[in-house]
Amino acid sequence: MSWLAQHIAALGDAIRHVVSSAGSFILNVLVVAIALALPFAGLTVLENVRPVSEQLAVEPEISIFMSMDTPRERSTALAAQIRNVVLASQSAGRLEFIPREKALVLLKDKTGLSDTITALGENPLPDAYVLKLSGVQNAGDAARVEMLASKLKALPGVEYVQIDSAWVKRLAALMHVLRLALLFLAITLGVVVVAVVFNTIRLQVMTQREEIAVSRMFGATNSFICRPFYYSGGLLGLLAGAVALCTVALALNPLNNAITEFARLYASEFRLVPLDPATQLGLLALSAGLGLIGALLCVRRHLAKLP
Repeated sequence: MSWLAQHIAALGDAIRHVVSSAGSFILNVLVVAIALALPFAGLTVLENVRPVSEQLAVEPEISIFMSMDTPRERSTALAAQIRNVVLASQSAGRLEFIPREKALVLLKDKTGLSDTITALGENPLPDAYVLKLSGVQNAGDAARVEMLASKLKALPGVEYVQIDSAWVKRLAALMHVLRLALLFLAITLGVVVVAVVFNTIRLQVMTQREEIAVSRMFGATNSFICRPFYYSGGLLGLLAGAVALCTVALALNPLNNAITEFARLYASEFRLVPLDPATQLGLLALSAGLGLIGALLCVRRHLAKLP
């Protein structure tokens, strides 16, 4: 109970000091909040994009388009030759034949251009096959897929062959780069937060140096003297984190207005949503921790210099 009472008293002292110097404290909170808002916003965007990227097919897909003048019987008979080529290249996968009629229906449903396509008068799409490969994990396998595509293009009646999932790999690589960039930004701005809190607590220590000297004369321990400063740093980080999260949440509304118009062009309902409560609590704890680290580094350094 004595330990708890000491911490409650230290928290009360920290709050009283914050109230007495509310102007400078609010400015420091805003500075730290600006530094925290950038990585918080980046994390929000990545967490919204991650489910979309995870739903994308990661299996390489090879689309095999037949010539427009190829009869249906010849197109369907090509399935056996495609499977032989796949087996000869030591690959495995699923082969699906897509008639031109089905492809036209899918195109109308996904693009919303039904009236435009109908105005063409005839189906502009050829028969096609979709080959979904499995077990492609490294650069050597990717080269084997490229070689397989060139062999499929040489088959009779084949007009064009396209590897459809190459862009998925590029997207995954881009997401990895963005995560690393966000991590670097978070570390850099985390150092900025610690530096701001360090300077804030340093000024507070210098202002209360006489009070600290009197407390030592009456037998106050270093732990007793340091606690209010620790709580001040933690409160600064916590409030700055809350302001940063609120700023990011408020910024989502105008962003969604622009994103909705863009996503509608691709028949999508994608919207940015705030981080889940557990993640927000974790970010608040991290913000308070950065404030506490800044206060800890400052107090230990400057308290040792005081008489």
